[in-house]
Amino acid sequence: MKLYGRLLLVSALLAFCVVVLGAFVRLSDAGLSCPDWPGCYGHLSVPHSESAMQQAREAFPDKPVDHPKAWKEMVHRYLAGTLGLLILAIAVTAWRNRERISPVLPTVLLGLVTFQALLGMWTVTLLLKPAIVSAHLLGGMSTLALLAWMAHRQLGRRASIYGASLRGLQPWAGLGLLVLGLQIFLGGWTSSNYAALACGGFPTCNGAWLPDMDFGNAFHVLRELGQSADGSALSPEALQAIHWSHRVGALITFLYIGWLSILVARTPGLRGLGLLIGVLLCLQVVIGIGNVAHRLPLSLAVAHNAGAALLLISLAVLNSKTASILRGGAVR
Repeated sequence: MKLYGRLLLVSALLAFCVVVLGAFVRLSDAGLSCPDWPGCYGHLSVPHSESAMQQAREAFPDKPVDHPKAWKEMVHRYLAGTLGLLILAIAVTAWRNRERISPVLPTVLLGLVTFQALLGMWTVTLLLKPAIVSAHLLGGMSTLALLAWMAHRQLGRRASIYGASLRGLQPWAGLGLLVLGLQIFLGGWTSSNYAALACGGFPTCNGAWLPDMDFGNAFHVLRELGQSADGSALSPEALQAIHWSHRVGALITFLYIGWLSILVARTPGLRGLGLLIGVLLCLQVVIGIGNVAHRLPLSLAVAHNAGAALLLISLAVLNSKTASILRGGAVR
């Protein structure tokens, strides 16, 4: 079905934009620029008229309107809402044509994006709790990966000619997706705890290969932003533990996915995809080091999130190709 395939492709592209814009909003400290949800100061857009501004001041006396930041947040919400409607259309189309299209994945996708909307609301109402912010990032990345997978299976080429090679590659590709997912979580946890600059210098952390670290408070999930489990301020040792874990995860990810990209490039019919994965991986490492060296400039920080999203898409496509072999060679 052409319409179904186009819906998936447009949704995947929009999901990428939403993920990158969400990173831009968070990294530019605009995530709480609208103190309520889903509107902004009780309106469907950022208040501008004198009467709307007066209502905003009365409703939120401790939250003055910052128009540039508030518009960043609202544009992100508009695009996320549009993506939700597109995913609803995907699910409806699948159910109406369930004799030709399995509605299982579209229904899972609809449930995921619904939960993602709740996480977006809780991000605002619970004031950027690290667990909620990290879960919101993972939800966005999971939505993107699932859309990329579904779009490729609907629109991609058949791959049965290289069935034997792809069948042996399938478990390694799946493990690569898992490794990258765990690293994305560590990156999200680092960002949501504002630990990106906790380690100065590279490759050492503040001049030490093994700095003083507090893993107990660093990875305690149920706590407020900037606080430890007992409510005291989160220590530098905890922030260093978060950042150091992300670096170790980056090394493991680089070694494994780098090896995987070589394996993919040597597989008949997949040389281009293998090279793409390798290039994206190297760019991601360079951007990550640049963020530390240049003290997290906004452009590089957003590029780091975009790089992770592109790498995730490439691995989702790889897994779609290998999974198609297990179902007899058809990408669909």
